[in-house]
Amino acid sequence: MKVYRIQICSWTASFRYPNIISGFQPTLPVPPLSTVYGLFSAAIGEYYAPEKLNIGFVFQTKGKAVDLETIYQMRSSLKGITSNVLKREFLFDNCLWIYTQDIKLVRALENPYFPLLLGRSGDLATVKAISEIEVENKTELRQLKGTILPFGKYFIPAPIQALPLYFSNTIPRRNIGTKPYFLLDSKYRQQQPISASGFMDKEKGWDIYWQE
Repeated sequence: MKVYRIQICSWTASFRYPNIISGFQPTLPVPPLSTVYGLFSAAIGEYYAPEKLNIGFVFQTKGKAVDLETIYQMRSSLKGITSNVLKREFLFDNCLWIYTQDIKLVRALENPYFPLLLGRSGDLATVKAISEIEVENKTELRQLKGTILPFGKYFIPAPIQALPLYFSNTIPRRNIGTKPYFLLDSKYRQQQPISASGFMDKEKGWDIYWQE
């Protein structure tokens, strides 16, 4: 089976925890699917709504740190703006590998219409490499890391977080398809195999879960 592997890298990345809007701002250890679909929208240049398309991804980071950030808060009356300093986590020296069979997405990522971001507006990312690889389907995955798995369908020892599948193309945006996921960070060591559809990237040495 032929699969395209897109490597996207950034100096910094941050993936906001849903519903945390004030105080300390932590980052998720891996991107939600909404971030991946957001990359597709930026590359295509228009709103991208996920359909029945198999994609897989692995996110790797060298570390995590905390920075101070000044934010400006505007009152609803528009009569005043106040500043505040927050502690915000960020990931540094990051790479996201996306796997897809959709050649249109590959062509868009080769020459993105808008800048690619791995989080906030300052987390600029670059497509480093696009490869075409041959893989074999697997129904038992043993080496998962740097990705997410839907809770309820699988049960593994890992943190759980409710994440949106994608966002609407409206103002204000609405999160759609929110459900709990296991978060498998870049150093995750899988203890037991799971029965799931995917394949192994032999060059990288990890399994890929086909996201639904």
